[in-house]
Amino acid sequence: QVQLVESGGGSVQAGGSLRLACEASGYTYSTYCFGWYRQAPGKGREGVAAMDNDGSITYSDSVKGRFTISRDSAKKVLYLQMNNVKPEDTAMYYCGARPWGCWVGVVMDYWGKGTQVTVSS
Repeated sequence: QVQLVESGGGSVQAGGSLRLACEASGYTYSTYCFGWYRQAPGKGREGVAAMDNDGSITYSDSVKGRFTISRDSAKKVLYLQMNNVKPEDTAMYYCGARPWGCWVGVVMDYWGKGTQVTVSS
């Protein structure tokens, strides 16, 4: 059973930075691909960034140039470095995984429970 646990959320002022982490377990890490999503109150879940099995990366236009997705395969951890955050980045952030074919916004098979990010102006 795939398990994903997010951490690193919190409160930050606009212009600041946060790094989110997603620890994965329960399967062979290298055979899966991953992504980050977010959901603000009253809105649907939105794809933020994704990394495919071959390492290719896609971002949503709203975060391109500010957020960076990366992974530490040895530690089985996915990261999201968030720089120059804005109040509109406030949301619950989720990590997702699927066996193959990850691009930003694709529907994932497995999800974590999320970590809250709040950006104040």
